[in-house]
Amino acid sequence: MPAPATVDAYISGFPPEVAERLQKVREVIEAEVPEPEERIRYGMPAVMLGGRYALHFAGWKKHIGLYPVPALPEPLEAEIAPHRTEKDSVVFPHTAPLPFDLVGRVAAAIVALRTAG
Repeated sequence: MPAPATVDAYISGFPPEVAERLQKVREVIEAEVPEPEERIRYGMPAVMLGGRYALHFAGWKKHIGLYPVPALPEPLEAEIAPHRTEKDSVVFPHTAPLPFDLVGRVAAAIVALRTAG
């Protein structure tokens, strides 16, 4: 099956309850990225910052993931540590409320890292 061409098409391919969570993650990330641009990269949505990716998000059978999430300044890193599954992956299971505030702070921190210097 080919990758969806748009973020809307990607999100609409999920069951309604997951699609709703993905849409909210999308909105939270885009609220933190100046002049966000969306693309499908590696088969998943990416929110771009100045022509480069800022953050990817994806829906899976059991969770929603954010990628890549580098090591972030404390105390934010300590907050996301329980959600890390790999060095640069953060996941939020569908069985728990999604911490949208945390997602927004992660996105803002990544924007700050990408625009520093």
